Order: sequence, then C-alpha cells, then structure tokens
Amino acid sequence: MTKRLKPAERRKFGVRRKLRKVNINHNPNREVRPRLSVHRTNKAIYAQVIDDIKGVTIVSASTLDKDLALKNGGNVEAAEKVGKLIAERAKKAGVSKVQFDRGEFIYHGRVKAVAEGARAGGLEF
Repeated sequence: MTKRLKPAERRKFGVRRKLRKVNINHNPNREVRPRLSVHRTNKAIYAQVIDDIKGVTIVSASTLDKDLALKNGGNVEAAEKVGKLIAERAKKAGVSKVQFDRGEFIYHGRVKAVAEGARAGGLEF
C-alpha cells in the first residue's frame, strides 16, 4: 500500500526534483549552479546554499545567527536581512549565481523577502 502525499509534500518534492535534475543531468554547455534552499517556521527562517553534485552545504544563514542579533525572527524584515547575509557569505565562498529553491513554501511574504535580500546582496538567480 502506498501512502498518499499531501499537497505541500508533493509541491516540495516536485520543486526539488526539478532543480536537482537540472544540476545533476546538466548539459556541458550550461553552467552548474548551487541551490539556495529556504525553510521557514513561525519563529525563524533558514537559508542554505547547497552544491547538489558534491552533496555539501556551502554556506548557511538563519535568523538565529548571532551576527544578526534579532529580537523577532519571524517577520519580513528579518527574512530580508537573512537574504543579505546569505548573499554576503556566498560571495566570500566564491558563489555568485544560484538557483532559488523555495521548497514547499509559496513565493510570497518571508520567502520572497529572502530572495529579494539575496538579490540586493549581489546573488544572481
């Protein structure tokens, strides 16, 4: 018997499967980009730049980092700061172009703020 997936799970697996397929089965004429993965909870938001081919996390940032010193990590302003911080750390690691992985979350609100902050910080999607 197979378990039915909930719509959020189906959306998450579908988005990630497409992004990984682009990187792993890449065309030699096209460059391979790391994935900027975003996860959000009610209290915090997390972002990671992941290299799917090597299977490692290059850099990460969240509202829980001591560098940000935020009182409330569950709002749009905090998410935008996380986006700028992840862009800054990715630039130091030598990453300038990424694919945005929103996971199961709709591109709206805090997820959108992370993307806009990362773009403002210099990352290209």
